[in-house]
Amino acid sequence: MHIAVLMGGWSAEREVSLSSGAGVADALEGLGHRVTRIDMGRDVAQRLAAAAPDLVFNALHGTPGEDGSVQGMMDLMGLRYTHSGLATSVIAIDKVLTKQTLVPHGLPMPGGRIVKSAEVHERDPLPRPYVLKPVNEGSSVGVAIVTEEGNYGNPIAADVKGPWQEFGELLAEPYIRGRELTTAVLGDRALGVTELRPKSGWYDYDAKYTDGMTQHIFPAQIPDEVADACKALAVEAHRILGCRGASRSDFRWDDSQGVDGLFLLEVNTQPGMTPLSLVPEQAQHTGMSYAELVQWIVDEALNTPAGHEVAQ
Repeated sequence: MHIAVLMGGWSAEREVSLSSGAGVADALEGLGHRVTRIDMGRDVAQRLAAAAPDLVFNALHGTPGEDGSVQGMMDLMGLRYTHSGLATSVIAIDKVLTKQTLVPHGLPMPGGRIVKSAEVHERDPLPRPYVLKPVNEGSSVGVAIVTEEGNYGNPIAADVKGPWQEFGELLAEPYIRGRELTTAVLGDRALGVTELRPKSGWYDYDAKYTDGMTQHIFPAQIPDEVADACKALAVEAHRILGCRGASRSDFRWDDSQGVDGLFLLEVNTQPGMTPLSLVPEQAQHTGMSYAELVQWIVDEALNTPAGHEVAQ
């Protein structure tokens, strides 16, 4: 097949996307496909039209490649593409819309509210400790954990570096103490649960994408009921949101509360495919090579009717 691999772009996750795209393109070529590599610019529609591929492998991360914008463009162009479609992408990239979609179905997610960034310089929006994060960024971009002993000030000083300097609005959520867990889903199957233990600090952007900064423990050494809950919740979130192909659900688990301490944080509709990424790692632990995973994603995209989504 002729497959265009769409990567790069201009989001905060550009470098991660380039790494994902390079890995995917190499694997596709190794499988015998003809590959056109496209580092997305503003001329992306023209370049895709000129390439006229049989399928687009969407290896973009963040906006506009993961928020429905590129998906809508490819829908209008009549192109088949991997991963989730327009409606699902619009909902899943937005942390508030994700809560509004999943919480009514009984999925446990942290509470919280949207605040104007200027407000945090006047007063804390929630009791400390709490988390401030952009509404529609991934990979822990722009996340700040505000604690009593932190160095942001009390109230937060306007001249201190943080997401309040980059984004007009932020989502404030209670901080959930405990452990970081993640579960990959392929179609209707959860691959397992990985615990992520940063060597220092917390699981931020650098810890995710710098080799050696985070220990990946698979399978996570957690009670069976918690592991089963992670897998069931990840599959249910994938289904309710109408995800296609691979997704990854991230959790925080307060291990002092048993399964009641498990909270879903977000659903990633285009999880990373870099050498440090969690979906390829979990797939490998279940006997699926990186190349087999890439081919599975391609096959799943080809077998899904164009525009098919079931977001509820």
